[in-house]
Amino acid sequence: MATSGTATFNLDIMDVIQESFEQAGLRLKTGYDIKTARRSLDLMSLEWQNRGINFWTVESISVALSASSASVTLPADTIDVIEMVIRTGTGTDQVDLPMTRISVSEYSSIPNKNTTGRPVNFWVDKQRDAPVVYLWPVPDSGSYALVYYKLRRIEDTGANPAATDPDVPARFLPAFTAGLALRLSGKYAEAANRKPELKVEFEEQWLLAVAGDRDRASIRFIPGGYRNL
Repeated sequence: MATSGTATFNLDIMDVIQESFEQAGLRLKTGYDIKTARRSLDLMSLEWQNRGINFWTVESISVALSASSASVTLPADTIDVIEMVIRTGTGTDQVDLPMTRISVSEYSSIPNKNTTGRPVNFWVDKQRDAPVVYLWPVPDSGSYALVYYKLRRIEDTGANPAATDPDVPARFLPAFTAGLALRLSGKYAEAANRKPELKVEFEEQWLLAVAGDRDRASIRFIPGGYRNL
């Protein structure tokens, strides 16, 4: 018997909600059930962002700097900055020069924050609406580009769950549905007795997905490395 020949299985938000209700032993009955499930998914996505780096949300951004621009406002969906460099030149002459992240106390202790030169330090001021990066020294020319890797927010579920896919890789779908089922068990009294087993299932699926999402380095196997003792 032949296999399907495809590997494109996915769930939209409505599929996730239906699956999670079934895992919790509940029936999806009303529009409010969908509304409260969407809200729980959005809250869960925010909680996932507090668990560490979700590698699918890492993005590379390049911003052209102008002379005397002491600060740069980052996109509103930025959670944090992972790495930041100053780029000079183009093409084969392009060079990325590392920068050092400093704390607010280190930045505040700089005597002259208007010193100009090639920026070597940056401080991330995490404002409510959007983070702001302060550079030191202040750029002395417009020939620099600020290149950074940011951790962005997981996208919301949206207003049309039947036409919106979750902003997670396919390998995280089991954890996504299990996580919602767990949250539903805390909202619906008839599912409360399932909460302990749903918590175990979610944590197991989460750990499995995160293990596959780790940043990996190349390894090399050397023949003869194992011997019979």
